[in-house]
Amino acid sequence: MSHKGKNSASSAKGKKPSKAGAESKGEDVLQAVCLLPLANTPLIEYTLEFLAMNGVQEVYIYCGAHTDQVEDYIGRSRWAPSSKSCPFSVLQFVRVADARSVGDVLRDMDKRSLVDGDFLLVHGDMVSNLILDGALAAHRKRRETSAANIMTMILHSGGTEEHRTKTKGITPVFVVDTKTQRCLHYDEMNPLQSDHYLSLDPAIADELSTEFEVRADLIDAQIDICTPEVLALWSESFDYELPRRNFLHGVLKDWELNGKMIYAEIFEDGYAARASNLQMYDAISRDILGRWTFPFIPENNIVPKQAYKKHSNNVMIETGASHAHDATLRNSVIGTDTSIGSGSKVINSIIGTGCTIGANVTLENSYVWNGTAIGDGTTVSQSILADNVVVGKGCTIPAGSLISYGVHISDGIAFSTAAVLSTVTSTGKQVANKDTNLLGPDSNAAPFYDPEDDELDDEDPSRLQKSLIYSLANYNLSSSSISTLASDDGADSDDDDADSNLLSAADAAHSSRSRLSSFASDDSAGKMSFHADAVHGLLDALRADSGDFDSAKLEFMGLRLANNASDAMMRKAVATAFARRAVELVAPEHGGLDPSKAAERALTACRGAPKFVNEVGVGGGQAAQVDFILALQRALSHYYAKGQDQQSGGKTATLLPAMLQQLYALDILEEEGILGWWADARAVDGEAMAGLKDKCRVLVEWLENAEEEDDEDDDDDDDSD
Repeated sequence: MSHKGKNSASSAKGKKPSKAGAESKGEDVLQAVCLLPLANTPLIEYTLEFLAMNGVQEVYIYCGAHTDQVEDYIGRSRWAPSSKSCPFSVLQFVRVADARSVGDVLRDMDKRSLVDGDFLLVHGDMVSNLILDGALAAHRKRRETSAANIMTMILHSGGTEEHRTKTKGITPVFVVDTKTQRCLHYDEMNPLQSDHYLSLDPAIADELSTEFEVRADLIDAQIDICTPEVLALWSESFDYELPRRNFLHGVLKDWELNGKMIYAEIFEDGYAARASNLQMYDAISRDILGRWTFPFIPENNIVPKQAYKKHSNNVMIETGASHAHDATLRNSVIGTDTSIGSGSKVINSIIGTGCTIGANVTLENSYVWNGTAIGDGTTVSQSILADNVVVGKGCTIPAGSLISYGVHISDGIAFSTAAVLSTVTSTGKQVANKDTNLLGPDSNAAPFYDPEDDELDDEDPSRLQKSLIYSLANYNLSSSSISTLASDDGADSDDDDADSNLLSAADAAHSSRSRLSSFASDDSAGKMSFHADAVHGLLDALRADSGDFDSAKLEFMGLRLANNASDAMMRKAVATAFARRAVELVAPEHGGLDPSKAAERALTACRGAPKFVNEVGVGGGQAAQVDFILALQRALSHYYAKGQDQQSGGKTATLLPAMLQQLYALDILEEEGILGWWADARAVDGEAMAGLKDKCRVLVEWLENAEEEDDEDDDDDDDSD
């Protein structure tokens, strides 16, 4: 299940917010994210209930992909403007054809002049029971005091202990004035960044002379009370995309220049979280089962025609569902028209409507959506099964698996590791080569692989949020080195001063008050964005085929300067872009070229591309050539390892030797470079890397023989002399 796109709505004024906003980034190939079921209720229902509960009167909904689906759902629900039960005086959809981010949406709002007063901005995947009366009153009072007070963020204290709805992988860090609740600084920390420090402007302490807290314990559902000046700032900063990492960080960083101030209202009670990724979807679902989201719990039937009742063992069963008398049910939700067979166990799970669960099935910590059938004797652990999935008898679905819409799995299939399966490819087309070896003869699906994963930089923390289960198992990290803030002048200070200027993540989580003069600089966010932006730009140029590569080169070099990208970062971006283009060309939906033709076209179709690869991608001697080949091999290994090779008829596996041969023919790579790579231990780092390397054996042997023949010819020449 792939996620891209957005969903949003906005605005507020008067005694109660009169306009409101709902935004959610993400898209499934078949369904809008805000319509995905959370405890058998579409996500957008929770968002709209929150707005209605807080007295919102006017709602504007921005949609990206799947606007028609969302409009159709709203039109048939009690939220429809024509419905007598709709609490809103206005509910309007706003279409933006070319919007790719929250920033594009907010700039469009500003251009249309949709709001002329304060407004509430929220996301369509948000679940919250917070009442904002106090926060709205405080915001208005600050606004009356100064027009420079442009925004109030609604945050929730997660406490010092573990908390399910604290985001995994990315830790938001807020620096807040303890007296006024003004937000002084925002940044993010993650375990993958190479530099584990944050940067704080010394002027915050030296010039403001204020006492502040560094908070890493706050849960941010991105509920914001905004003034129209917020939209103006978005319009001025045309490159901002994300509300926190770009907008909030940028406005606070330049507070002296723009003179704008942002505040935080921190709630100690109540609930607020976003199902912005699979891990948060899981966490919020468990919180609903734990009744932390009251009154938004199943037995309160927030959607008309729902008929859930609570039974023993914290089981909510909807009228029309049935289960065998000896079935074990605990801490679960069962939708209508679902049947559960004899001897089955359903624990900490949510099952949708119209599902058939066979006999002796074990379902733990899992989510089964509507119309799905699970055969006798099957075990499903901590996984998501979408609508209309069919799982055969005696199967094993391990933790972390994602089975997309309509996938069929034959009897007796047992996966050893988490499976991600789909009936469509990343382009939305039906799978051409069904993986019957993996999924059995009755299957209509194959492992799903999103090529955009290759565009993520090694330090991009979104890697940690792609799967259902958060894990650092594949990363060699020390917990003591993660999320540590430190003074940049500690080396020159006395020991006592240095100690007072050190603040660990644990200290931050406890909201320790600190007078810190400055922190070491960290530009990891820029490094994370460079790879994705660079790969996208190069791919666009390569897809034009007959175009000129000069403009792409200028844009690439500009990105490099803007992000201070290293040679290694450039090499990786270039290798990834050309590898992905070659993979596209061998795919059936793009013509299914032979690997040699695909390699030639990827590298030479654009005028100036070979020169670009030579000068920018490689740009050096034998060591640089080895590093470039390794980057190319790593990029291709993702496709080879995750099933793309099978979908392309086995062609992906031979792309590496085809590309090396083409690069050799273009005089970009030399024999010494290829042979140096062949002898490098990094070339067999992992099963997929080793498999791809082995495909190059014939090419390497040919080069070695050619080198020996050249040596013999040289010896013959010497003898003749």
